[in-house]
Amino acid sequence: MPTDDLLMTIYRAMERHFGDLSWWPADSPFEVAVGAILTQNTNWKNVERAIAALKGRGFMTPTAIAKAEDVEIAACIRSSGYYNVKTKRLKAFVQFLEEGYGGEMETMCAGDMWPLREKLLGVNGIGEETADSILLYAGNMPIFVVDQYTKRILGRHDIVGERWKYGEIQQHCMRHLPHDAVLYNQYHALLVNTGKHFCRRRPLCDECPLCSIGSREDRT
Repeated sequence: MPTDDLLMTIYRAMERHFGDLSWWPADSPFEVAVGAILTQNTNWKNVERAIAALKGRGFMTPTAIAKAEDVEIAACIRSSGYYNVKTKRLKAFVQFLEEGYGGEMETMCAGDMWPLREKLLGVNGIGEETADSILLYAGNMPIFVVDQYTKRILGRHDIVGERWKYGEIQQHCMRHLPHDAVLYNQYHALLVNTGKHFCRRRPLCDECPLCSIGSREDRT
């Protein structure tokens, strides 16, 4: 099966199982960016608690985070882990946003995607997955996000190689899928849910919505 068809077959199988996941849950593009930074090395439930605490203190704006003391932000985001490090990362992102775009996410996201991505990667603590999550989910830009579940699921279906790097996986998927932000949004959410519930380190293949697709050996 050609890669284009296989990627869409996988997508449709996951979507039949999970439906429309409407990811990323947030009240504003800025909240998406905050969540993308906080979710590094932790699970989403911990991030939800941190975001709720930030909102409770009135810290869910660039200006509020910029003016707050580090210890105040750290106390709010303690549940997300590495809270002192993540406080510095939030502060660095807010400084980037204010200096370059007047503190406006809409202004930032009005620029061209690839140059903006390079700028984001220059911000302390923002790596490829975080930058791409901000671009896709906050900016509605057509960029494919790669995470551990993407690598695991596409690797087990022989679409990507075990040693492929982030950029190689991303470009491979974007060559074989339509450049569509809505598709990439749902595809990433589906991969995350499939990875969490079925395609674990010890996979539950018999229960997985992708069980009928199999590996390359199964398809030949």
